[in-house]
Amino acid sequence: MHVLFVEPAFPRNQREFVRALASVGARVTGIGERPVEYLDGELKSWLYRYEQVPSVVHEQSLLDTVRRVQKREWVDRLEATIEAHIMPTARVREACGIPGTSVQTSYLCRDKPAMKQALRDAGVPTAMSDGVDNAEQVRAFIDKVGYPVIIKPRDAAGAAGTYRIDKADQIDDVVRESGIAQGISAAIEEFVEGHEGFYDTITLNGEVLYDFVTHYYPNVLEAMRTRWISPVFIATNRVDTSGYDEVKAMGRKVIESLEIGTSATHQEWFFGPKGLKFSEIGCRPPGVGAWDLYCAGNDFDIYRAWAAAIVHGRRTEHPNRRYAAGLINLRPERDGHITGYSGVDEMFARWKDWIIDSHFPAPGTPTQPVEAGYMANAYVRIRYPDYDDLREILQSVGRSVKVHAN
Repeated sequence: MHVLFVEPAFPRNQREFVRALASVGARVTGIGERPVEYLDGELKSWLYRYEQVPSVVHEQSLLDTVRRVQKREWVDRLEATIEAHIMPTARVREACGIPGTSVQTSYLCRDKPAMKQALRDAGVPTAMSDGVDNAEQVRAFIDKVGYPVIIKPRDAAGAAGTYRIDKADQIDDVVRESGIAQGISAAIEEFVEGHEGFYDTITLNGEVLYDFVTHYYPNVLEAMRTRWISPVFIATNRVDTSGYDEVKAMGRKVIESLEIGTSATHQEWFFGPKGLKFSEIGCRPPGVGAWDLYCAGNDFDIYRAWAAAIVHGRRTEHPNRRYAAGLINLRPERDGHITGYSGVDEMFARWKDWIIDSHFPAPGTPTQPVEAGYMANAYVRIRYPDYDDLREILQSVGRSVKVHAN
């Protein structure tokens, strides 16, 4: 099978998808923005060919490149795994007659108001939401559903560009800061109280081959707005117990309703006083290294599992659910430059047998802001046989390991 893969070199873990496709026997033509001489030897060894484009999100450039490859030889699949690449790739895929996720499905997995309306129509429990273009529409939505509400870009991933409005005197500031006042259309949503997590799958012709559940502590919006918090997310190894049946049933209904065929998916959800509520979905793998946690927690190669589903149309890997696996983000006490760390040696002495990997930037490295995410600045990833024990281990790391800056 000949697979075109969009942007094999950046970010760095993109190479894992190329490796996996090559490992299951695919011929992989990479389409990327860097000159071929910038690719390292290992990545080149997995590629059959490479095509450079000015921008992988410039549809005409991508279309011209794919058609040029098609004139040269047969193309079976065109794949992308980054949120911003999904829609342009889908449009080119349809224009070139290549099987895969449709433009309509990609749109519904990208535009939050349309996504949630489609799922409400299908009976999926979802927060009230709408698209807004001005302050009057924001006020009208609040009059209907009450405070608090969330405003975010229609096509954002995670908590990027997200604002919470709790009272009337915040509206004008949020409308200005979010870009609505400058004519940018945004999504507005009822704020859903409750614990937040995500449900990830690899599907084959609409059927779930592999699934995983991960929990946030605390919820993302709070984590991305509060410096002193060392946020955690943990992939549970209890996903096959009955306590997750409702999450899995909802996730499968979302996949069916949005007509997702063979793809990775990433679904966010909340569970609280109003029960289980769907939040949003990406027709792609999750970010922040979540797939690496699934590999470490299950002693298997999820990238190869994804590749085999695409290339061979079957399940080949078998996650063993042996470990829960989690990440803790360790933030500097202030912005500036990192000066050092405390508690790191003690952490390694105590937990070295369970640490997957870690990242501690060298002293002198400029800090990154809180909103840069879970892998900004320092982080540690750990696996452990018991989920509850792992949660306590990660929290103890957050209490004892400090990142100093000036």
